[in-house]
Amino acid sequence: MTSDSYHQSPRWLDAHLHLLDRQVLDVHGVPIAVIDDLELSDIPAGREIPPDAPPPMITALPSGPTLATRIFGGRPPESRMLRTPWVAVREVGVVIKLSVGRDTRDLSWTERWVRDHVIGRIPGGRHTPKGEESDHDQSDDRGGGES
Repeated sequence: MTSDSYHQSPRWLDAHLHLLDRQVLDVHGVPIAVIDDLELSDIPAGREIPPDAPPPMITALPSGPTLATRIFGGRPPESRMLRTPWVAVREVGVVIKLSVGRDTRDLSWTERWVRDHVIGRIPGGRHTPKGEESDHDQSDDRGGGES
């Protein structure tokens, strides 16, 4: 259950259906992350939840480099997970829309690193396709200009 600014009353969400593995868009509609986990309030770690307990509230949406842990098992270190506070969520739909910009959440650093160090080395990977905007400076050697 969650209480948010765009709904006056609490809203019931199914974590698997509505939240996990959903794309996160910043206030400008730019994809910045994928939801990997949930942080819930009032859940005692390692203990069973009593049936008469109130439903937990979502406090944050952690995102981070979880691909290797999904393949090999385990959990990524807490220091590598970036948390988006639930109060920053503007809308839950096909995608999760935030009320903050990408600059306030550095969730896409891994995508930028792969783009700059891997994709940029592939022939043709250093230019912006015609009709699309680049997030690089035009004088940047990573592909802001025409080729």
